[in-house]
Amino acid sequence: MSIQLRNVTKRFGRATALEPLDLTVADGELLGLLGPSGSGKTTLLRIIAGLEQADSGSIHFGERDVTHVHVRDRRIGFVFQHYALFRHMSVLDNVAFGLTALPRRERPSRGEIQARARRLLEMVQLEAFADRYPAQLSGGQQQRVSLARALALRPDVLLLDEPFGALDAKVRQDLRRWLRHLHDELNFTSVFVTHDQEEALELSDRVVVMSNGRIEQVDTPETLYRHPANRFVFEFLGDVNRLEGDVRDGELTCGSARLAVDLPPGRHELLLRPHELHLSDAPSATAHLPVQVTAVAPVGAEVRVELAADWLAEPWLATVRHADFEHLTIQRGRRLFVEPRRWHRFAAVDQQPADQAVTA
Repeated sequence: MSIQLRNVTKRFGRATALEPLDLTVADGELLGLLGPSGSGKTTLLRIIAGLEQADSGSIHFGERDVTHVHVRDRRIGFVFQHYALFRHMSVLDNVAFGLTALPRRERPSRGEIQARARRLLEMVQLEAFADRYPAQLSGGQQQRVSLARALALRPDVLLLDEPFGALDAKVRQDLRRWLRHLHDELNFTSVFVTHDQEEALELSDRVVVMSNGRIEQVDTPETLYRHPANRFVFEFLGDVNRLEGDVRDGELTCGSARLAVDLPPGRHELLLRPHELHLSDAPSATAHLPVQVTAVAPVGAEVRVELAADWLAEPWLATVRHADFEHLTIQRGRRLFVEPRRWHRFAAVDQQPADQAVTA
């Protein structure tokens, strides 16, 4: 079931929650709404659900205009951050609740309700917990029960509001993989809200990046990361190091730091991702950026290294492979030199991508 939003706006008093926006979600797509607090992502999700009414615009599920349709008649499934399970009901009864609450003429037989609820528990790998109560389950298990309950009514659209926000990092990662697999298996249309960049990039077919009630960019995770539409998207999608200095005769200088650049004379600011920094024992012919290691943190397949220098306004972060880390014997207090593999620059006026370069 596709979703189309046209010229949707929303205000709360004098505050604008959503500027006029258009958005299309393809049939069977898993779309992530990503942005900082106050960006409008949750308001947009609630408008799709019918929990909030837009001030203007239209909303269609497929060919059906649901702009003024009540939430109970939109045929959606909604998964909340804090599960919203009934503690006095068993897991099986929680999953079956939506079916038992249907009007009599629409309600399946008791046997069919039980059978459908048990099939859903098998699907979310919780069939052995049917007779337990929510308090007897872990957070990750409770969220899977919540998802099964949302799917019980066979909704046209599944909406999830920060579904993994209340869980610890390892459980979140496991549930992301599980939800992606379940989505691919059942091919339902889903929209989920998150402020976690990694979660959005890992889980979504496409990501909607929002700020201040506006859509900044809608793209695949790879395109968003490699080709951000503007500076906000670039900075929001990952750690950023900043280098600001004066360019003269093809060289940017900032205190004792020097970097060869193909830029016109004047003041410029360069942005660099942590993985775009190469660390070495000595400066190169094109870069003289002396730094001192202030912190080291092994994280999975890489090592995060914090760097400081008198020419830096704030510390830099570099990520290196374990082999390079061991080769350079990196430790706190070690003096090294940085050579950027790549840098990015955005025009000051419209914040659009203006230039980038690769150094040898």
